[in-house]
Amino acid sequence: MGARRTLPPPVRTAVALAQYGAARSFEWLFGAFPPEQNLRTAGVVADTWAALNPHRLARAAGNVRRAFPDLPERDVDALARASVRYMFRTYMVDAFQLPRLLTEETWPRHVDLDEARRGIETMIGDRPAIFLAPHAGNWELLGFFPTLMGFRMHALARPLDNPYLWAWALGKRQARGMRVITKYGATDELQRIVTDGGRIALIADQDAGQDGVFVPYFGQMASAYKSVALLALRYELPIVVGVALRHGPGFSYRVHTTDVIRPQDWADQEDPVFWITARYNHAMERAVMLDPGQYLWIHRRWKSRPRWERDRKPMPERVQAKLRALPWLAPGTVDRLVADAARVAEGAAA
Repeated sequence: MGARRTLPPPVRTAVALAQYGAARSFEWLFGAFPPEQNLRTAGVVADTWAALNPHRLARAAGNVRRAFPDLPERDVDALARASVRYMFRTYMVDAFQLPRLLTEETWPRHVDLDEARRGIETMIGDRPAIFLAPHAGNWELLGFFPTLMGFRMHALARPLDNPYLWAWALGKRQARGMRVITKYGATDELQRIVTDGGRIALIADQDAGQDGVFVPYFGQMASAYKSVALLALRYELPIVVGVALRHGPGFSYRVHTTDVIRPQDWADQEDPVFWITARYNHAMERAVMLDPGQYLWIHRRWKSRPRWERDRKPMPERVQAKLRALPWLAPGTVDRLVADAARVAEGAAA
């Protein structure tokens, strides 16, 4: 495959401005209708997009199939389509209407915190902490809502390729006091935030590349960010994993805390980086399982493969031992992971 073609600067600027204009038009148009109507419109747009992009829908279905190998094919397709609809509802409706609908006076009508008590206790404490979430439900709300309540939150994000859209999105996120840090060169800034007692929010279910830590995620080895564990270890920070899931037909969400990982939990672990990374991924998996239809299955979560698979070798014994030491893994999970690696190696030998 040839190199990706780069558009001339004037064309790139024109395309960026057109995208920005379309987004602002959507915001204006959707602002004239109630959220319920906009959600239905976004669902129709999603179905049209799926029909025009069958390869993207197939990717979502493939990821669903990997995560739920025993799911009937009809249900695989239904879950993939539900995920695409939810993606469009999130980006077309929630992202625009969140700052307008959620205020200091109105939030009790839209946000249910009964299932988030453990995370709230950590947030109101006087120590810094790391807050993680998968691309499920309304992840923007998880960062926006605490700042609305007066807590200092710092979100780590990758800048959008479109500078006009990024400046606009950044303004919306920071309007209520959230500080957004780009992933490029963020290490020093994160350390300063932690030493000042701040709180860091991160969407942590994306592929971390070949240099990530490979841990189980829905029964498959997946590359995950090691920076979360390294930061927690260095400063002894608790890690809170949660999700804000749509509850009901309109703009109503229920926040769940699926795990709080504290320094004493990993104190006796032989490889704390692996253990912490595996546990927070397990917590994100549990968050997704609360409603798999609200997860972005279109992401290439299992794109990167561990070194032993790339080298077409069996899973190393030391990795198997680390996996068997994880108490939350269901019986037989490690055996299946080892067997998967063996099949890859046998296929290469054949």
